[in-house]
Amino acid sequence: MTISDHLQELHGLPVFDFPDAESKVELPQAASVAWRITVDSYESEEAWEEAFARFLAAVDTTQVRALVVGAWSDVYDSAPDAVITALLDAREQLPALRAIFLGDITYEECEISWINQGLVTPLLDAFPELLQFGVRGGQELKFPAVRHEKLRSLTVETGGLDVEVVRGIAASDLPALEHLDIWLGTSWYGANAEVSDLEPILSGVRLPRLRSLALRNSEIQDQIAVALSGAPVVARLGTLDLSMGTLGDEGAEALLNGQPLTHLEKLDLHHHFLSEPMVQRLTKTFEAAGVEVDLSEGEAAERDAEGREDRYTAVAE
Repeated sequence: MTISDHLQELHGLPVFDFPDAESKVELPQAASVAWRITVDSYESEEAWEEAFARFLAAVDTTQVRALVVGAWSDVYDSAPDAVITALLDAREQLPALRAIFLGDITYEECEISWINQGLVTPLLDAFPELLQFGVRGGQELKFPAVRHEKLRSLTVETGGLDVEVVRGIAASDLPALEHLDIWLGTSWYGANAEVSDLEPILSGVRLPRLRSLALRNSEIQDQIAVALSGAPVVARLGTLDLSMGTLGDEGAEALLNGQPLTHLEKLDLHHHFLSEPMVQRLTKTFEAAGVEVDLSEGEAAERDAEGREDRYTAVAE
């Protein structure tokens, strides 16, 4: 699977593409949409920060609630340093900003594992009232431990996430965080975290208000499932998402035999490598308990020359 569609919604608002300089499109009310600022990913006639400057001049920025950063110029080769600087410079003009998504870029613009990123936590420091933050692309992504009093939702989408980012998130002090979504990815594209790196999250020591946890798109999905089968954090979750990865019968067996999961509202396991008998066991167990379980997109593992299973994540390159 590739990222083929742009975001349609952010912070409960429909996404609206800020038009190019020649457009005569009537702009909506500033607070009514999530504004997507983007330029051509190659040979753009306008730099992203120039498009953003036009946006700041055209819109009542005091009412802007959500911003979606699309492609910037030469995303295959360039980090969004100028983009982040432009956002930081505009902080005083955006007092109502509550949500940022950095890197809403489809595969036609740049494959997810080739999106250059950088140090993104200055955005959290600059916008202390931010409630929602998301970033796509793991190449050179930096996320050292940070404290943010208000953030409720954090999403990191990658085809391969470096362990230092995982550790930075796990060490962060986010007392209001309710939703955490991490795409760990595959070692082919830089994933090198182990389950032990997730321990501050799994132990429940941090993130006291966490209610929705997604640790997905991972080639170590079975190991994560085994760890979660006894992890203290699970007891306070309403949603657990282990989708998009390489989950097989070993991980599913751990979920069934570990601590009860029948308190969950939803268990998302779509894109999996489960046997049909295991799918039936999971369906019977969780549907009987009133848990919404997603077991769609069952995949058949390929085998290498030595007969070993070769599973794959939903999103890689």
